[in-house]
Amino acid sequence: MQPEQVIWQGYGRADGSIGIRNKVLVVYTVECAHFVAEQIVRQAADSETELVGFAGCTDNQYAVRLLLALIRHPNVGAVLAVGLGCEYTQPERLAEAARQAGRPASWFFIQDMGGTASSIAHGVDCVRWLRAQLRDTPRVPMRLRDLVVGAECGGSDYTSGLAGNVAVGRFYDHLVAHGGTAVFEEIVEAVGLVDLLAGRAANEQARREIVYTYHKAMDYCKSVRQYSVSPGNFAGGLSTIEEKSMGAVVKSGSQPIEGVIKVGQRPPHTGLWLLDSTPDPHWMQFGITNPNDNEGLMDLIAAGCHLTILVTGRGNVVGSAVAPVIKVTGNSRTFRRMQGDMDFDAGPVLTGAETPQALGLRLADKVIAVASGEQTCSEALGHKEYCIPYKYQDKQVGATPRCEQEC
Repeated sequence: MQPEQVIWQGYGRADGSIGIRNKVLVVYTVECAHFVAEQIVRQAADSETELVGFAGCTDNQYAVRLLLALIRHPNVGAVLAVGLGCEYTQPERLAEAARQAGRPASWFFIQDMGGTASSIAHGVDCVRWLRAQLRDTPRVPMRLRDLVVGAECGGSDYTSGLAGNVAVGRFYDHLVAHGGTAVFEEIVEAVGLVDLLAGRAANEQARREIVYTYHKAMDYCKSVRQYSVSPGNFAGGLSTIEEKSMGAVVKSGSQPIEGVIKVGQRPPHTGLWLLDSTPDPHWMQFGITNPNDNEGLMDLIAAGCHLTILVTGRGNVVGSAVAPVIKVTGNSRTFRRMQGDMDFDAGPVLTGAETPQALGLRLADKVIAVASGEQTCSEALGHKEYCIPYKYQDKQVGATPRCEQEC
């Protein structure tokens, strides 16, 4: 049976979305509440109860939008928001947003509960109540066309552009051709390729968004005097950011690019989309684009991706909260050495043992298996990392920074 013909059962949500997991999400709204929220998740002893949070006490709209996107994510069935009591981000507002999206939700302040021990005990009771609400979550049929899939690189080597990203690109072409949605990011790893990307724009608006986003990213890299290339990339056989970029863009496949979305936004319709996670100009100049792989994965998941694909030539062990992470490597040596952490070996395409087209279809089978409930390596090992930093980003592509508007 072809991948596009396979049907599996997802989790129906009141807002009409369909998830591939049925999670209780515990959200802390300041670092002072981190320990309590973490202990709630640990003592709840439920593999589908997960933790995310934002450390900052002061306002950051990027982080707030990201948290709102996560609590409305299709894989999230219920939400518990935990705050200290004096931070900017309000847990009550998060819980209310979850309820408006049809998710059972609860919240509390640690200060009101009387401190650490009583807050943990109360939080565990809340999680058990929320989990009970999810027992009767309706199961509804899903197909490949219902999926939103995100992809990024992490720990790239010379095989990433020749095999790992080739697998993702061919899968993306298949996914989009059959009505699904694909999201790729890392515009800072597209150095010198603006004409290639703009030439794939689905329309004139998309072309303008791509060109603007590219030049904004290049200006950003120049301003911080840093490009997205590391000593590990050099050790893995990549010589320059330009060479790394040529391999990185391969994961986007060949379908038309429908447009650019910002962090916390879902694609307006199906097709292939570019996610811009680069900070926008701001007088404080704070925020780093993809400070680590989990920040990039969170950005993709906040776009509504049911699952993500992490392409890693040198090897990576991380997973993520909210959505499964399928780790793909184009380096068969890495796959053998880290078999307990790697999900998919794209290396056979380098030896001629497998064609790129067959590679993409095999990855489609893996995606469907995970969407159907099969655990990824990171899920089985308990990897549930996340990263939500301070960052400044406008809601719209090409928006005028607020400081310029007010001046």
